[in-house]
Amino acid sequence: MLDPYEQAVSELLVKFRNVKEEHRRKNLYSPIETVSGRVKTISSILEKMQKKAISFEQLEEEVEDIAGIRIICQFMEDIEKVASLISRRTDMEVRSRKDYLANQKRSGYRALHLIVLYVVQTISGPKKLQVEIQIRTMAMNFWATTEHSLQYKYKGSIPSHVVEKLTRASDAIELLDEEMSQVRAEIMDAQIDSQIEISLVKDILRSIENLYRLDNKREVVKIQNEFYRIFSQHNLEELDRFHKQLDIIAEGSRAQSVERMLDNDKG
Repeated sequence: MLDPYEQAVSELLVKFRNVKEEHRRKNLYSPIETVSGRVKTISSILEKMQKKAISFEQLEEEVEDIAGIRIICQFMEDIEKVASLISRRTDMEVRSRKDYLANQKRSGYRALHLIVLYVVQTISGPKKLQVEIQIRTMAMNFWATTEHSLQYKYKGSIPSHVVEKLTRASDAIELLDEEMSQVRAEIMDAQIDSQIEISLVKDILRSIENLYRLDNKREVVKIQNEFYRIFSQHNLEELDRFHKQLDIIAEGSRAQSVERMLDNDKG
């Protein structure tokens, strides 16, 4: 029974990671920082069935989180952006929404949960499954991971003095997320600049590598040294200017190479 759920998790991980990479390839800020997923263990499913008096016939309908995806964001504002992104997709359907941001759990847990319907193709035909998608900030995830470990340690009965500390930690994390939102624009700009720099450097190194095949190696070494000088300054404008100049040089070298090849053919 769990095989289709494993398939759903694998497919969704690929899809959400591709969303992140597509943003980065286009030098755009990605609201998705990391993605992970899992299928509940058999023992965990049985515990939930016993706790909620769920029969095997009701299992796939009543247990919504057999398959789970966790999406981690940098900022609180990104959570709604990811939720909106999911709601616009045609390969999944949002069935329900549990907002533990507006309605924080008594434990201090905060996140946004979406239950989506997702279809996997099996040898027996299509199968529609429920998948729980948890969307959190990095700070929320740190708290939730810690709280989950304590729940496991104390078998669900965390001592009151530990609960009190967890509550204070949850309040502190909420404040941290709010503070991070205040500098969100600056952080996003810095990350986008970093992505642009990475893209420029890749293009420049590729062009220099091609020039070694086409041009005077002594001249190419000079170009390479000039690139190292500019790169060490971490000046994006200068790097972009050098990139454009290098494109002109590379185009000229390619044209000369074609002319030499034509002259040789005539000869």
